[in-house]
Amino acid sequence: MKYIFVTGGVVSSLGKGLTAAALGTLLENRGLKITLQKFDPYLNVDPGTMSPYQHGEVYVLNDGAETDLDLGHYERFTSTKLTRYNNLTSGQVYQTVLDKERRGDYLGKTVQVIPHVTDEIQNRILQITEQSKADVLITEIGGTTGDIEGLPFLEAIREFALDVGYNNAVFLHVTYVPFIKAAGELKTKPTQQSVAKLREIGIAPHILVCRCEQPLNKELRQKISMFCNVPYEAVIEEKDVEHSIYEVPLMLQRERLDDLICRLLRLDAPAANMSHWQDIIRKIVAPQHRVRIGVVGKYIELNDAYKSVYEAVNHGGIANDCGVEIEKIDAEEIEKYGPEKTLKGLGGILVPGGFGERGIEGKIQAAQFARERKIPYLGLCLGMQIATIEFARHVLKLSGAHSTEFDPNTPHPVIALLDEQKRVTQKGGTMRLGAQPCQLTVGSKAAHLYGAFVVQERHRHRYEYNNAYRSQFEEAGFCFSGTSPDGKLVEVIELKDHPFFIASQFHPEFQSKPNAPHPLFRGFIAATHAHIHHRPL
Repeated sequence: MKYIFVTGGVVSSLGKGLTAAALGTLLENRGLKITLQKFDPYLNVDPGTMSPYQHGEVYVLNDGAETDLDLGHYERFTSTKLTRYNNLTSGQVYQTVLDKERRGDYLGKTVQVIPHVTDEIQNRILQITEQSKADVLITEIGGTTGDIEGLPFLEAIREFALDVGYNNAVFLHVTYVPFIKAAGELKTKPTQQSVAKLREIGIAPHILVCRCEQPLNKELRQKISMFCNVPYEAVIEEKDVEHSIYEVPLMLQRERLDDLICRLLRLDAPAANMSHWQDIIRKIVAPQHRVRIGVVGKYIELNDAYKSVYEAVNHGGIANDCGVEIEKIDAEEIEKYGPEKTLKGLGGILVPGGFGERGIEGKIQAAQFARERKIPYLGLCLGMQIATIEFARHVLKLSGAHSTEFDPNTPHPVIALLDEQKRVTQKGGTMRLGAQPCQLTVGSKAAHLYGAFVVQERHRHRYEYNNAYRSQFEEAGFCFSGTSPDGKLVEVIELKDHPFFIASQFHPEFQSKPNAPHPLFRGFIAATHAHIHHRPL
């Protein structure tokens, strides 16, 4: 196996994950089997207990692992299927090392960062090597070069590259070349400092990917090449994209990054055919149609909080050759100003997942507005529970109907805690997580969209529809179109007398890709376009 280690310098949020994912796209389209891995230096065992404001969304894998959102980029940009072993945190490393120490595995030895912590990090690389049987492993190191918590990871990859030898490992450093408006020029000094910091640690990058707002001219590239000790052709421009993150692979291909990687790693692979990717960009840049979608959430200020949702909505647009304008609507604004004012002019309404009571009433109003006005509605996880509460209150007239998550004393607990969750005391990694089978009802809209009757979808929740109310809901036209195979857990609901009102207990956004849009998002955008133009679906 060949190894590519992606590090970042100067500032955080440079787009290391996107760069790694885009490189994965190019190598995969050259016929290579690739896999990706993320190392996160924080001490949380996983991001499952962290606020979206701290960390962005929690991305859930098939095996139930709660991981960093960059793993979402990896799966969206490539065909690789990741597992919990593809995301490693300092918390996991130290927990493993301390467990071994308590068992007596290191008996007689002083347990230290080097070699015990660094060995554990290298073991994870070897574990992925063995499991994936891939040609290339791309490993992204989270954080910024120079952060104290990231040092063990950098030391581990330095040692690892030494062990596997020349032509088997490449260090790719993503850095920032800022544009100083007052001076009217790009500055290379932060990049020079970042590379110097990396070299202090013992790592000399082979390639520099330079994030910038303005193009790098020849003189700047020569300067970076000379002062950072990398060849001229290894100074790669990665300019801010104009339309979509899916332009990044094509940009890096124009910079011949994949050619350079193949040369450095002695990989004999034909040039990547990216024509299908170019077609995706065409549909994003010059779509045949346009729609406006309202996403009603509580973490709206932070784009990364609903990253996979926004991406899946755009994938639905690609599937319909339709440009999607996403209107981000704070649920608390609906509570303040009412749905008439805040939701006016939308072609479709989407309520994503979330936790906590804040903004819940605003989301319920949004679901009611969509149901009564026949506006296409898609609910995800909490969005399904919201639709259920709204229907119970306003159609079944069950006054005070709610979820026990928000009102433990509600007279009508239409959403309640899962039985297996009642004995849970720890928060981390204890929800209903990962891929579970869902049986779809013959003749339902959901089954029609999927073109299947059994599907696997990823979950992340503690609360579930309360079966005690099933008959009441069904009699009123509320259709349970998807359940667990034993019929006990409600997975998908839809309304019979509505052009498109579907909500799922699972998170379909986690399995959507630009070249394989998820059926529910594809159907939602199609319904939205039909609603705007008053066409029958």
